[in-house]
Amino acid sequence: MAVATTTVRAVNGLSARWAGALEGGTAYSAAGVWPLLAYLADGAKGAARAELAEALGLPASQAAHAAGELLAAMGAMRGLKTALGLWTKRTLELREEWEAGLPAAAHGVLTGEPVADHQALDAWAVKRTGGLIDRMPVTLTEDTQMVLASALTMRTQWLSPFREVELETAYEPWATKPRLGLWRSSTLLDRVGVANTPGGYVTELKVLGNNALDVHLLLGDEGMRPGQVLGAGVDILAGRCPVVPGPRLPYGNVGPGLRVGKMSCMRPEPPSLEVTTAAYEMEASHDLLVLHRLFGLTTARDTSRGHFPGISDFPLAIRSAEQKTMAKFGALGFEAAAATAFGALAGSMPDLRYVTTRISAAFDRPFGFLALHRHTRLVLTAGWVTDPLPIPENLWDDEP
Repeated sequence: MAVATTTVRAVNGLSARWAGALEGGTAYSAAGVWPLLAYLADGAKGAARAELAEALGLPASQAAHAAGELLAAMGAMRGLKTALGLWTKRTLELREEWEAGLPAAAHGVLTGEPVADHQALDAWAVKRTGGLIDRMPVTLTEDTQMVLASALTMRTQWLSPFREVELETAYEPWATKPRLGLWRSSTLLDRVGVANTPGGYVTELKVLGNNALDVHLLLGDEGMRPGQVLGAGVDILAGRCPVVPGPRLPYGNVGPGLRVGKMSCMRPEPPSLEVTTAAYEMEASHDLLVLHRLFGLTTARDTSRGHFPGISDFPLAIRSAEQKTMAKFGALGFEAAAATAFGALAGSMPDLRYVTTRISAAFDRPFGFLALHRHTRLVLTAGWVTDPLPIPENLWDDEP
């Protein structure tokens, strides 16, 4: 099932605005938040409805339909699993029209016992994410009337795997201890490019997965903030920021971490792209109410009155809104890792009579990433890498 371009732009727009509020290394998923905001907007009235619509980037009257299409489209993507859950107290009567707009079999029951209810919600989170998330990020009390939640899991393996190496970097915070780097070489120069953005130059590297789920790595000029770099990545996806691809780049230092040079070789060789990046694994928790204006939840937090008469006659307000995320970028894929070692021996000086072009891309200081669906360009997860993985003690144990 296809997802409307307007919905993709709305979700990616939220992802870009969220990036602007980031501090430090983190991962987040606007695609996991957006459907929930959409269903809330569908049942909201007054100022709460207007604020949610502004955060969504779509009229509230279109929100529920767009959310349903989005969840169905994501559910059909290979390597991606999504789910939406709704739990209410037995005494809370929902409006049939609103509940009918939710995915089938989404409705569960809250007993009013916080410990038991949390155990049930945690079990749902574990099952829906394959164990990647072990706890539902929600605060429950005896007064909790309703919980609306989503789960999203993405897995892909690279079409061309990396080799695990020690990361060579002059960036001092990373150079204090050995870091796990990833290296690979290919002849596909168009996987890398440089964009001139309002905040500075950004190097984009596309790492393609075997199921149309890709990760774009983004390295900005030194001094660019995470929000500027990730926002530029979203602009590149939308075609608002043109990219000069690898085959059209001139010789020299042409972008952040990017160099194009001439290399001597023994025999005719095609141009090549050599990539070095950092392996990373991260977990993050987000309290969305801290950024209530960003998510359109300012009025909805007011517990002195109800804001969602389209959901229930019972006066409802938002008491907690949280997200827990994880991301892992390894040699074999996104959320997949393997240890592999190669050894090289020195040889005699060859007769170098040919010349070829070599592009070298190095993501060896803090950078951003966008994990997305290749065909729709929907961003599923994004983040900022500040603490790469250390080298495992047993990485080269199998070397002779």
